Amino acid sequence: MKKDTLITGLALFAMFFGAGNLIFPPFLGMESGTDWVIGFLCFILIDVALSCLGIFALNAAGGANAAVEGSLGRVPGLVLNTAVILCTGMIIAEPRTAATTYEMSMIPLFGDSVNMLAFSALFFAVVLALSIRQTRLVSIIGKVLTPLLVLCVFVIIVTGVVYPLGEIGAPLSSHAAQDGILAGYQAMDVLACVGFAIVMENAARSAGYTRREDQLKVIAGASVVAGALLAVIYGGLTYLGASSALAFGAGMDRSTLIVEITKHLLGNTGVIILGIIVGLACLTTAIGLTGASASYFERTTHGKISYRTGVIVTVLVSFAICNLGLNAIVAFAAPILSVVCPPFMVCVVMVLFKKRMGTTWPIKGAALGAFVISLLTTIDDTYGVLPAIKALPFTDLGFSWLPFAIVGGIIGAVVFRVIKGSKDSKAVA
Repeated sequence: MKKDTLITGLALFAMFFGAGNLIFPPFLGMESGTDWVIGFLCFILIDVALSCLGIFALNAAGGANAAVEGSLGRVPGLVLNTAVILCTGMIIAEPRTAATTYEMSMIPLFGDSVNMLAFSALFFAVVLALSIRQTRLVSIIGKVLTPLLVLCVFVIIVTGVVYPLGEIGAPLSSHAAQDGILAGYQAMDVLACVGFAIVMENAARSAGYTRREDQLKVIAGASVVAGALLAVIYGGLTYLGASSALAFGAGMDRSTLIVEITKHLLGNTGVIILGIIVGLACLTTAIGLTGASASYFERTTHGKISYRTGVIVTVLVSFAICNLGLNAIVAFAAPILSVVCPPFMVCVVMVLFKKRMGTTWPIKGAALGAFVISLLTTIDDTYGVLPAIKALPFTDLGFSWLPFAIVGGIIGAVVFRVIKGSKDSKAVA
């Protein structure tokens, strides 16, 4: 079981460690300066802790589909699950993997001599070939691709720690905590829980674990392995960004920053290593997201959309969207994620306590409260038509939805007790 847990954990790490995980921590470190630890801790809270906890929580509650739909109701749960899968699959996260690989691997090495359209066609052809067989998914990622990925990342981080680029200067942003939280949203690992929870369940079953208890042990162990690796690597990347601020100054975009850091640390060899890291990180994530999306739609439609069909459709749509470019994808992803992430995070956390609560009403109320405020906040951020939203508690931290989620959960619990009391009274009468 230990070997299977390690391989599965390495595969889960590699599926999580994709485009956003590579470009967001260094930029967060550069913006946070001496407050980089605060930004980093907020980032791993939203990204690592909730993601790895979510994988276990959803499986422990009966599986990703059953956990969310059983907590929110069939239709709301199906809508939220599907929105999450579309965001992490073909609409945002997967297209971003190819766009990031192109901008951070191809352009630094080959300039404009490699066409984006041709590169993305090749990238997704490889993704299709490696994800079309469902049973080999975790084995390919965990045994083959992840060890090389981890080795290359550690070369850059260790070099940056031993030979820092410069002193860590004053913060360029006064909102390190909020920046960390928003970076956690953008990395999108929390949303990937739905699909990756299905992949982990399938992997444990394929490894021969038929008892539910054994499957959960493997999944729990794999989540710990993935979480530990992610936290260590994120910490190193955030530190690299913090130590680069005085050396490079402000104004660099996310992808350029990590390229310049690597170039200054290791020269042209570093650019090649970074190209390998980006290629492997984005490829493993794209493979995982493709398999997760296809498995989800196969389950949701009860086999009407086969796994192979789901893989092909996901790859084709992702191929089309990725050619919009990395900055465009990041820009239109922000408002969507700001609406979808909070209610889903609330649901994932509260699912852990579902049995103790004895009812799903608090989960429904909390998710609804988080969704409404997140929607209003996003509308104000986009159009500036609701200035009163900025006065809400915890807005500066990106958690304006939290008090309303708590209030919604309390209202849900009260409503349940009222309904239960009414039914009990009628039964006695």
